[in-house]
Amino acid sequence: MTAPALSRSFRPALAAAATLAAALAGCDLEWDKPDLSAPPPARFKEAKPQPQPPIAGGRDFAAKFGSRELIELVERALDDNLDLAAAIGRIAQADAQARVSSAAQWPSISMTDIARTTRTPGTTINVGSASSGFNPATSSSSTSTSSSGFRARNFGFFQLGLTASYEVDFWGKNEDASKAARILANASRFDRDVVEISTVAAVLNAYFQVLTAQDRLRIANQNVAIAQGVMDAINARLEVGTATVLDTSQQETILAQQRATIPPLEQTLRQTRNNLAVLLGQTPESMTVKGGSLVKLKFPQIAPGLPSEVLLRRPDVAEAEARLASQEFSVLQARAAFFPSLTLTGLYGFQSALLSTLVLRPDAVAWQVAGTLTQPVFDGWNLQGQYDLQKGRYSELAAIYRKQILTALSDTENALIAIRETDRQMKFLAVAVSAARRALDAVEMRLREGTIDIVQLAQTQTTYFQTEDQLAIARLSHYQAATSLYQALGGGWSPTTREIEITRSNAAYEADRGPWP
Repeated sequence: MTAPALSRSFRPALAAAATLAAALAGCDLEWDKPDLSAPPPARFKEAKPQPQPPIAGGRDFAAKFGSRELIELVERALDDNLDLAAAIGRIAQADAQARVSSAAQWPSISMTDIARTTRTPGTTINVGSASSGFNPATSSSSTSTSSSGFRARNFGFFQLGLTASYEVDFWGKNEDASKAARILANASRFDRDVVEISTVAAVLNAYFQVLTAQDRLRIANQNVAIAQGVMDAINARLEVGTATVLDTSQQETILAQQRATIPPLEQTLRQTRNNLAVLLGQTPESMTVKGGSLVKLKFPQIAPGLPSEVLLRRPDVAEAEARLASQEFSVLQARAAFFPSLTLTGLYGFQSALLSTLVLRPDAVAWQVAGTLTQPVFDGWNLQGQYDLQKGRYSELAAIYRKQILTALSDTENALIAIRETDRQMKFLAVAVSAARRALDAVEMRLREGTIDIVQLAQTQTTYFQTEDQLAIARLSHYQAATSLYQALGGGWSPTTREIEITRSNAAYEADRGPWP
């Protein structure tokens, strides 16, 4: 009987068994899937509703800032970052798990070779013959006689053959397990893309922090020089009696406070360089960052496009969607476990009591075909619990998927707001710095003329020093907002990238799978 004919003959029995099991167990196999309908808005609040091509990838986006060193740092991070290496390792794991989960779809064949000799004591089989003198003998055994008259026997058994088993997947249980694992392999690739975008963003922000720390150090040193010049002028006035010890003490306080801002900036600069080295997969001692000034970088112009485009360009949204799709097949797999399972087993080979007659003899051929029908009837509601568990997991992933969509839209809106508002802040602070500088020049002129109030001098210096530092910090926030928008728009990712990753996943599944699919 062929396998298809056998399957057809079992179908009525399977249907009856499934009906009986459901009736006995009282199982609830209904499933109301959560509603995932959430159409994206037509436009962003903070941008014009115009379609835009995908944002450039990590290397190309770094080039928009006009720094060759930054481009090299991003390239090295994409090659050597350890988080990316770990993500690639997770891809290999997911591909292997897909092959493991798909194995049940195909027959299992193994070679079964047996060489066995069994000695049976004569005291257990020759009780009657010991007194009567009867000496039985067969062609499949050898005997030995002891002085007591009992004859022991040696039985030989030799087998050379193949055994096979195959579970007929009537309800798609094994196919669902395979699909769930293969979709998770896609998700692992989307996860790698998420890590890549995060790594590029981290390198960009770390480099901006290095430049900002260098800018703030230059500002701090310049302010120390200004405060020292004022201190020298007040000391000169003290020598001629036109200044007091109170005047010198107040200026000395300002000078010391300004010098105290330098160590934290040095700490930030060195520690940020060390963090940047880790992002590049290197030790801090083996890497140097020249840096420069954030003022010299170019600020890229970035258009977000439409919300629907952004959702298609976010690998984290694609990953959440893939995990949800995989879980749907896990639910179906758990549901199929309630129904009957038909397993076919077979044996074909040669068997003999003597090794010399094992092979190439038609009368030594042995074969066996069997079908086993298994139907759960009562298991303490274990299958129902597994089914409910998978449905609960689906509901969880559905909520995560919807939240990821909202997060993607919120990230984009927040990044657009940050770019716009930090730009306004920079313009206001630039005006404030210019005005504070004019005020400082004026009080220094009055100091030389000997008509300055020391309190007014102190306030003017402090205002100028603080405003310059605030402008440097606002500039950093402005550039970090550009990085945030790069992340929010799924930097370098697109629906085409999604299809490429799925194709790679399918190719990995097809490769090196041996003689069976």
